[in-house]
Amino acid sequence: MKKEELICIFSRKIRSILERSAADFLFFEEIRLRVGQPLCICRGRGEEYLTPSGRISGNWREAYAVTAADIRETLEFVSHYSLYAFEEELRQGFITIPGGHRVGLAGKAVVQGGDIRGLKYISFLNIRLAHQVPGCADGVLPFLWKRDRFCHTLIVSPPRLGKTTLLRDIIRQVSDGGEHPPQTVGVVDERSELGACSSGVPQNDLGRHTDVLDGCPKAAGILMLLRTMSPRIIAVDEVGSQEDLEALSYSLHCGCGILATVHGSSLEDLKKKPVLCHLVGEGIFERYLILSAEAEGRVAWKVMDESGRRLGEGYR
Repeated sequence: MKKEELICIFSRKIRSILERSAADFLFFEEIRLRVGQPLCICRGRGEEYLTPSGRISGNWREAYAVTAADIRETLEFVSHYSLYAFEEELRQGFITIPGGHRVGLAGKAVVQGGDIRGLKYISFLNIRLAHQVPGCADGVLPFLWKRDRFCHTLIVSPPRLGKTTLLRDIIRQVSDGGEHPPQTVGVVDERSELGACSSGVPQNDLGRHTDVLDGCPKAAGILMLLRTMSPRIIAVDEVGSQEDLEALSYSLHCGCGILATVHGSSLEDLKKKPVLCHLVGEGIFERYLILSAEAEGRVAWKVMDESGRRLGEGYR
C-alpha cells in the first residue's frame, strides 16, 4: 500500500498532516474522523492521535481537531463528488474505495418502514485500511489439506486481527498451487475488499486460478458461481445470515469446498450463535482457524478439526 495513493481521499488539511507524518502506513489499521474530536489512528496498540505537524501522540489534547468541513471534503473525494451515486453503499454504512479500503460512515439514519434507506448529516468516518501481506498464511496452510483435497475451512476471529488479510493470502496460495495442485477458486467479494476490483479487474493478487464476483450479495453470488464458473472452492468473507449459510450448504452438496470467515472468539462462541450452531454441530467444517489477540500486538492462531482437536498453532 502506497501512502500517496491513500491520502488523496482526505480533506486538504488532513492530507497535509498525513503528508508531513513520518509514520509507516503499513502498520495503520484505521484512521478515524469525528467532527470536533481529535484525528485518530489505530495501529495495533489502541488509539493514538495525529498532531497538526503530523507527529503521533498519545495525548489527545495535542491532536488536530477534525472539522465538519474535513468530513464534507473527504466525502466529496471518496465519492468523486457524487455521493448520491453510492445510495446502496450508504444503506449499508460503508463505501469501499480502490485498494480494498473501506470507509465506514455514521450520522443520522434515514429510516422508512423500519428499514435504513440512507444516511444524512454524516459526521463520523472510519477508514479501515486493507493490507495485502503475501506469505502470511504460510504457517496455517499445511493444516488445511487432507492429502490433495482442501478442507472445508472457517476462519474465526474478533474484529481487527487481520482475518480478511489472511483469507486473501489463503485464496492466493490455494489458487496458485505449490505443494498441492492449484485449485479453481470462486470469490464472492460483496464489499470489494478481497479483490479490490477496478472495472472488474482485481487490484489485489488472488491467484492465477481465481474468479471474482464483485459487489454481489454472498448468497446470490455463491449460487451464481456454482452455476457458471465450476469452482473447486468457494471463498467468502464474513458470513452470518441464514441465506449465506444455506448457500454454503448447497455448495457443499455440489462437491465444492468452502473457505469462509466469521466474527467470533472461539468454537464455543460459534455454538452459541443461532445461525451458525447448526453447521458447527453437524461438523460440516473440517477445519477451524481461530485468531486471537496476544500481548504486544501479536496475533495467535490455532487450527482445530471438526471434533475440536487442536492440529497446530503459532503466531503471525
